[in-house]
Amino acid sequence: MDNQEVSIYLRPGCRVHMVGIGGVSMMSLALVLQQMGVIVTGSDMQDSDGLRQLEEKGIRIFVGHRTDHVGNAQAVIRTAAAHNDNPEIAWARQNGIPIIERAQAWGVIMGNYKNALCIAGTHGKTTTTGMCTHILLAAHRDPTVMIGGTLPLLESAYRIGDGDTIVLESCEYFNSFLSFSPTVAVILNVEPDHLDFFKDLADIQNSFRKFARLVPEEDGLVVSSAEDPGAVGALKDLDRPMLTFGLEQGDVHAENLTWDHSRARFDIICQGEPYAHVELGVPGLHNVKNALAAAAAAYGMDVEASAVEEGLASFTGAKRRFEYKGSFNGADIYDDYAHHPSELAAILDMVDGMGYDRVICVFQPHTYSRTKALFDQFVEVLKRPDIVLIAEIYAARETNTERISSADLANQIPGSRYLATFGQLKKALRETARPGDIILTVGAGDIYTVGDQLIAEENG
Repeated sequence: MDNQEVSIYLRPGCRVHMVGIGGVSMMSLALVLQQMGVIVTGSDMQDSDGLRQLEEKGIRIFVGHRTDHVGNAQAVIRTAAAHNDNPEIAWARQNGIPIIERAQAWGVIMGNYKNALCIAGTHGKTTTTGMCTHILLAAHRDPTVMIGGTLPLLESAYRIGDGDTIVLESCEYFNSFLSFSPTVAVILNVEPDHLDFFKDLADIQNSFRKFARLVPEEDGLVVSSAEDPGAVGALKDLDRPMLTFGLEQGDVHAENLTWDHSRARFDIICQGEPYAHVELGVPGLHNVKNALAAAAAAYGMDVEASAVEEGLASFTGAKRRFEYKGSFNGADIYDDYAHHPSELAAILDMVDGMGYDRVICVFQPHTYSRTKALFDQFVEVLKRPDIVLIAEIYAARETNTERISSADLANQIPGSRYLATFGQLKKALRETARPGDIILTVGAGDIYTVGDQLIAEENG
């Protein structure tokens, strides 16, 4: 179905059933649809606090998947993890009930907003979406927000607003973002990733170019990096209004950049004129780039400079984005969701300026396909920390058809250790960590639990 056909089922009084409603994007989608007057029910495999919150809002929730849960729904919306063999999906297909992909529903909803700000890129999406949220709230735009991680300001990963602006983190995997309807499309960077779906970098660039061309020709805007080669190549000669950003190059760039304990102060210059003076609340050069992207989007949306300054100063990061967790054996533990070599490099660059005696990196690779495709890059970046402990690969959605293990990485990284279980990792950290160290638990899986358990152990 195209967006026009989907819109028929997302109107007041229509009944939709959402399969996999417990996911962050699906929960926020359910609440937006309810606000629009759609009658929503939903199911998920696991009970959760999020499901209870939806119930408190008046949405009927089922735990588990059964055919009778679909009820008299006129359409079914599914998360990407709900395949055709799901009982509810199979029943809907057999009975001619339209099945709508989550991204399609969001794409239709965006059409109800004057401003639809979509933040895309290989990495940095969650942080930049969070920065944009802080700026727009400071500007009193009352945005609706869907973000890929918990934002402390919201105490959630989403927000339902009454303003004319919607902000969404926009993922390229399976070309999901091509169902969106952005008025402002932000492209942070374009690098090889998700190579279990995309053929190569050229294929990824083609997808991002299609995403950029979704903005309206007359009054839309593409905000893109002037310094990232992949983004520059993807958008060469793009036939859309465009605003570029970068540390030194681009329509929006930084001047007078200074550092205070790895946190940046700088002026933002927009199209040759001073726009804002920023003092970031999060460390690292990569966050300067993210802030410039957020500021460029704000400038393109006519947001006043004071809101940019206030929003970026108050942003302290999203959950699992260089999040301080506590201490163990006198060492500081930070956790980060990074699962791409460029993201790992950005974290290590940031930590280099923080004055720790040793950097202990506890890394959990994410998916077999990514580990194999980016193997050499992972090896190079993991040579940098003083101590590297590598957990087994987090499978996520995959089976190990690649016949690869984290032990293969460890064999190529001098001095690193492969530890197959979290119990072994914790034992190694008990024996190794000391005052003056920083321990980084890194990966998009469940590696964060290692740090959490050690901190709990120390605190008794």
